Amino acid sequence: MKVAILGAGLMGKEAARDLVKSPNVEKVLLCDLDVGQANMFKEKLQNSKIEVCRLDANDDENLRQVMKKADVVINALFYTFNEKVARLAVEVGVHSIDLGGHIGGATDAVLSLHQAAQEKGVTLIPDLGVAPGMINILTGYGASKMDQVEGIHLYVGGIPAEPEGIFGYNIVFSLEGVFDHYTDRSHVVRNGKLQEVESLSEIEPIFFKNFGELEAFHTAGGTSTLSKSFPSVDTLEYKTIRYKGHAEKFKLLVDLGLTNKNTVANVKGNMVKVRDVLKEVLTPQLLLGDKEDVVLLRVIVTGIENGDNVTYTYELATKKDCVSGTTAMARATANTISVVAQMIGNNVITKRGVYPPELIVPGELYIREMAARDVNIEETVLRGERV
Repeated sequence: MKVAILGAGLMGKEAARDLVKSPNVEKVLLCDLDVGQANMFKEKLQNSKIEVCRLDANDDENLRQVMKKADVVINALFYTFNEKVARLAVEVGVHSIDLGGHIGGATDAVLSLHQAAQEKGVTLIPDLGVAPGMINILTGYGASKMDQVEGIHLYVGGIPAEPEGIFGYNIVFSLEGVFDHYTDRSHVVRNGKLQEVESLSEIEPIFFKNFGELEAFHTAGGTSTLSKSFPSVDTLEYKTIRYKGHAEKFKLLVDLGLTNKNTVANVKGNMVKVRDVLKEVLTPQLLLGDKEDVVLLRVIVTGIENGDNVTYTYELATKKDCVSGTTAMARATANTISVVAQMIGNNVITKRGVYPPELIVPGELYIREMAARDVNIEETVLRGERV
């Protein structure tokens, strides 16, 4: 199996780190406009399976030529490229998966290629990060055991092991993505009806062992494709986990319009996007650096099984790997996309077309594969009553 990774950022490099360990992976093409950082990673890893390629993701022909070299493409670029990469993957005839980005209809655009992908005999799976991604796979696994799914409650947070600064937060993925998730409206299902609520709203306390009381609140994009995959659910909600006080402080910036892509200010005759200024101001303050991060996750699926009420809960609390220096977010995200890429390349996943993770990734095997990478997801089952 040959795998092309588009984007040699943190997630792309960590996916490569996992892929080269597999005896079934013959070659990993690590592709980026900045070949310098990719070559540095190759030198550090000292693995002959890695080949560095220059890639200009704005050049469609360049993308085509790179993708033709692979059996499976991992798109680790920013989610604005997801639709184009998926379209070219179908055109070239190669399997492709991405890290997600349900904001702005990116995932819907990928899913619309289902028939074309089937005709080409390829598999595409969008939204394979943590949220969306891991939470979708776990939701699908819990739901697969039920006769009727009634409720889905999702909680995820990538946070520093120790809070610091006014937000108690460090960047563990993309500040641009954080702005989107906090600014756009969130989708929920209540009483069986799809609704919108303000992001950063309906703050509730949430507890994880060794972390005391945290807070959870609505953010955009987390429910992803789940409302379509499970159209009969009574309740579907996704909330982001942070340290107490985070949402209230960030909401002030949102309410002032500082995170809005369209807010422009005239500064001495120069039109400046306020969001860009905010990003430049906050980034140096919020960089994780060498500090330890944690990914906390809880997926609760309720329904009916054999006539009884049942609740399946999946929980994860994983920390940075201090030996390799891999962040907790990278461990959870990059291992997820690597595992699924290998499932496709090894013909564990054989359905052709475009599918969301919850409808195609085998949950039991996924949990087992993640545990083999020391990312441990615990399942608990409660029968006869609701949590």
